[in-house]
This record gives sequence, structure tokens and C-alpha cells, in this order.
Amino acid sequence: MATVTLKNLGKKFGSLEVLKDISLDIKDGEFVVLIGPSGCGKSTLLRMIAGLETITEGDLAIDGKPVNDMPARDRGISMVFQSYALYPHMTSADNMSFSLRLAGETEPARRSKVERAADILGLEPYLDRLPRQLSGGQRQRVAMGRAIVRKPSVFLFDEPLSNLDAKLRVKMRAELKELHQKLNTTTIYVTHDQIEAMTLADRIVVLRDGRIEQIGAPLDLYDRPANAFVAGFLGSPAMNLLDLTVGADNLRQANFVDGEGIRLSRDAASPGMLTVGIRPENFRLMSEPSDNALRAQVVVVEPTGHFTEILARKGGQDIVAVFSDRVSVRPGDTVYLEPHPDRLHVFGRADQTGARI
Repeated sequence: MATVTLKNLGKKFGSLEVLKDISLDIKDGEFVVLIGPSGCGKSTLLRMIAGLETITEGDLAIDGKPVNDMPARDRGISMVFQSYALYPHMTSADNMSFSLRLAGETEPARRSKVERAADILGLEPYLDRLPRQLSGGQRQRVAMGRAIVRKPSVFLFDEPLSNLDAKLRVKMRAELKELHQKLNTTTIYVTHDQIEAMTLADRIVVLRDGRIEQIGAPLDLYDRPANAFVAGFLGSPAMNLLDLTVGADNLRQANFVDGEGIRLSRDAASPGMLTVGIRPENFRLMSEPSDNALRAQVVVVEPTGHFTEILARKGGQDIVAVFSDRVSVRPGDTVYLEPHPDRLHVFGRADQTGARI
């Protein structure tokens, strides 16, 4: 196990700057998830930590030791790739032990480490099978077993579940969580899936355009996003971000273009445009108008069994609401959606800074 310290890390490909001023302290045994939209630099950052990409500027240390110029093989890191990267002509056991054989370990030592990893991952029945004889989930476990046998100080995962179907991804998420609890090895995990980030991470690092937007525990980011980007990125369905106007005569009322609006929990700093964020689960469906209910027209109703999701539209803006009950509304109906007054998020305009107010 080890700490990982990034200080003012940057990366350029020619004149293209893909990472800028990345600073992050990862504690021993911590599970940190890097998340952000495609092209934000998260996989490049992971490859820099692994030693597969050079560092343009800044410093990287593992357990306090500078590793900027250290070869990947000497960093005490194991990486699990999205593509599994298994040798097709080797059995599961041979794939898992290959790096140990290259390192000159004896056959009994290799067998012992493979058997231990297979026991942790439930791979004992599959050790003699070739990759083509395994399911996607089994191949991914073999790839993880190959990483485990090296007993690394740090595990790196680059979108390891993205090739799996939805049901298997849920199962593998639980297995990854259990694996980390067993091994307690420092883990850095890249994904674009915010559900994976929320369920796996001790801390989440949200990236956008090569910069860190916010770092924190999953529920801290969910409950108090630093800006409109983080607010809209974390959560499924995503937070509603409504562009509203506050008038000089009433700084506590944020209005849609039709004049109806939302009563804020405190006065806005000044009149003008702002963005109000409301989580879909923070609405109540009212049977009649009320002082703070939004009158909207239903566009789509999506019953899933355990909850009902409604897409409604007001003043040209879409509003998503989720209810645990089976509500009886249809497209075209007028509904009254009352937001929870203590769970409103107010930001500067999302097309400008979008910072939390």
C-alpha cells in the first residue's frame, strides 16, 4: 500500500494542453475515482501515474518517492485496462502468472500467488480455460487477478466495466468494492459512469477540460456541488438546472419567462439571471396549485416499477421529477411540482462561471 501525491501536474501533446495544474493527495488504502466527460483528461492522468505517459510539468510521488522519471515497471503499480488485454493462447492461470514468470519467480511461488488470487476472485474453476472460453465478467476477473498476483502498492483501473452489459456491471461493481475491502490497496479508478463513481469511491475527483472542478466524498459532492457542472454531472437522473430571473423588487423570487417561479431560501445577492438546481427526487406532486409549486405540462411518463419518472416542460425548459409512488399522470396533463424548499441549489449562470452561490 502507498500514498500517491500529484503536485501541479500538467501534460501537453505538442501545443495541445490536456491537463493543467492537477494537485491531489491520495491516502494509503484510499479508493479514488476520476470522473468527467470524454476528453477531460482522466485516462491520460491515470497513464501518467502508471508511467505510460511522460509528465510535462509538475511532480508525482508514490509513498513519498519522486517517480517522474522512474520506469513503469519499478513504480509498484498494477493496471487493469478496459480491453482486458489477455493473451488469447494462454490459460487464465498462465495469463495471471506471466509477469511473475518474467520476473524470474519459481513455479511453486507463481502457483501459490495465482491460487490466492483465484480464491479471492472466485476463479478456481476457470484457471485452465482460455480467454475465448470465458464470459466478459470472467475475463475481467482474470485481468484483475493478473494485477493482484504482483501485490502492487497501487491499483489503477481504466474504465474496466465499460465493455460489460448493464446487469454484469452492477455485479462487478459489488465485486470490486469487496475486493478493495479485502486487500485495502490504494486504488485509482477512471470512469465516465457517475453511478460507478458514487458507489465505489471514498473520494471523487471531477475533471473538466483538463482541470479539477471538485474533490470530495460522493455524498458531499452530491449534496453540495461546487458549481453547475458538477451538479449536473453527478446524479441519475441529472439535477434539473433551471435558468431563472430575479427582479429588483423581490430578491427571493426566481421566475420563469411566464412570470411564475420558485421562492428561494434566502435573498439573491443581486437582480438578474441565475441557475436554480433541483434534484429530481426533491419534488412533491401536488393535486392543486400552491404558493411554491411549478405548473408544468407532462411530456413523457416512464414507469420503472419501483419509481416513476416524469419529464415535464415549463417556459421552454425541461424538468425531470422522480416519485417512489406509481403516479397516474399522462402526457399532456398539467401537473404541479413543489420543490423541497431546503434542497434548492443556486448557481451563477451555467453558461458563465456557474459557481455555487
